[in-house]
Amino acid sequence: MPVRQLPEQIVNRIAAGEVVERPASVVKELVENAIDAGASRIDIFTDGGGRRKIAISDDGGGMTAADLALAIERHATSKLDDEDLLQIRTLGFRGEALPSIGSVARLSITTRHKSEPHAWALQVDCGDKSPIVPAALNQGTRVEVADLFHATPARLKFLKTDRTEAEAIREVVRRLAMARPDIAFTLAGEERAPVTWAAALPGAPGQLTRLGDILGADFRSHAIAVRSERDHVVVEGFAAAPALTRANALGQYLFVNGRPVRDKLILGAVRAAYADYLPRDRHPLVALFVTLDPREVDANVHPAKTEVRFRNAGLVRALIIHALKEGLAREGRRTAANDGGATIAAFRPAFAPPRPNVGPMNWDWQRSPSAPVMPHFGGSFPAAAPSPDLGSFGLAESSQAAFDVGGPRADVRLHEQPATPDLLDRPLGAARTQIHDTYIVAQTRDGLVIVDQHAAHERIVYERLKASLAAHGVQRQILLIPDIVELDEATVESLLARTDELASFGLAIESFGPGAVAVRETPSLLGKINAAGLLRDLAEHMEEWGEALPLERRLMHVAATMACHGSVRAGRRLKPEEMNALLREMEDTPNSGQCNHGRPTYVELKLADVEKLFGRR
Repeated sequence: MPVRQLPEQIVNRIAAGEVVERPASVVKELVENAIDAGASRIDIFTDGGGRRKIAISDDGGGMTAADLALAIERHATSKLDDEDLLQIRTLGFRGEALPSIGSVARLSITTRHKSEPHAWALQVDCGDKSPIVPAALNQGTRVEVADLFHATPARLKFLKTDRTEAEAIREVVRRLAMARPDIAFTLAGEERAPVTWAAALPGAPGQLTRLGDILGADFRSHAIAVRSERDHVVVEGFAAAPALTRANALGQYLFVNGRPVRDKLILGAVRAAYADYLPRDRHPLVALFVTLDPREVDANVHPAKTEVRFRNAGLVRALIIHALKEGLAREGRRTAANDGGATIAAFRPAFAPPRPNVGPMNWDWQRSPSAPVMPHFGGSFPAAAPSPDLGSFGLAESSQAAFDVGGPRADVRLHEQPATPDLLDRPLGAARTQIHDTYIVAQTRDGLVIVDQHAAHERIVYERLKASLAAHGVQRQILLIPDIVELDEATVESLLARTDELASFGLAIESFGPGAVAVRETPSLLGKINAAGLLRDLAEHMEEWGEALPLERRLMHVAATMACHGSVRAGRRLKPEEMNALLREMEDTPNSGQCNHGRPTYVELKLADVEKLFGRR
């Protein structure tokens, strides 16, 4: 078959296959155009999951008639001042969205520039362009897309249900709204109730307000502000405390120069920063914003612009980890149990008398089926009359024997161990008692704290082990006979390129000819290991995430196991001075809000919360 030039219409449809993957892709491209046009308000309407209709209106700068005619041509854009693709400061720049959409759907554009006396309109029906005609529009641009993919019916078969496509559109708008809290967004359609995100104030408070509106009140209450900066690279945003997690990584929102992206490097950095806080099957909620010189990041590596490539990826990863770890350490005692509302919700009253059609103040105990049989006194007991013998009325102590649960499990005679005022002012208060030989009850100035002694001491021992490893390094064991591991040459090269990093974790390797690595030293903490399996895991992980996390995780897992077995066990009775010493160590230990397995180490109840339990508030 001879080589031939494809018609422009076919070229546009091929380009649409890359840019217009589904209705959500159309919404993304058009909303990005509105943002780049300087809009302060963007309204999105969809019908049929975006297949039947997509309408997007904005109050941006609009276009002149000449610009409108060029806008639907391939590779025509107003977002590149010159031909330097390394100075991209807008969300769009490829000039492919409008012609690609117009080649597979019915596209209608109405726009008005401030220099024009009226608006102009243009229609494109599957690549066929109509003449530009005058139209009525106050300001900005309105773009309508109808019958998406009707020019390529085969693409319709690969779309999901209307509800699923509508949810994908919602997720796209949510991400763009998080990136630009200064812009008001409205999303409506027959698949959902209209939702509006009002424009927020500039700065971190406005950013948190927008994130709370989108991610929910739980995120706002658990959000920790994070920030790190070096070499003109800034990482900032909000990360949820370890109390708030999800079963997948879909709650991790990442933005580079205002562009929503999905980047494995950043996701790996988030996972590494939370490694000491969460169980392996839970994922944190974060919204991170990376700002750097456009020349230091390449946004032209994906047709849909959802991926980027950093010139100095190591610096970005290090800043993300530092920002998250610093913020988590600063708020290390914030856990789910610290939330008084969540704690109160876990309580249930043991008994409440039935009150059918009776107000709480009118309940008559004498009409209760459980009321004791008592002689009639003509009302209440006379004031001067001696108290009756309650034993004859069914209230004798002998009938209460079934409720005797024995004495307390710990000494609760507070007069023998009075709490000093300065201890009451400490964050975890003064130890008052121990119950079930497992939980320490402490009193603070305005509430009480219940501590799981094993979980708390486990975190303390774990942090000591980590500090020792950081200060003195990982102890190594030299192998009498080096292990020779055969791998493919590319894997060997990637491992040898990280020899210094691996050596810091106690793993010494060197080249042993083409396609082989000699393992000469291994971390003593790991004992006898399968060197070949470990190296393969390391190589696979470094190829995907660019880090040696498996080895670090193994070392930390061993340290966590040692901490678990070396800490105070549940069931051990502690003296008052031991309990107070444990509380003081918790206050001085970073990340003491959770144990090594991600469970909370203590529960805090404010006095106001306790009063709610007893109906005093």
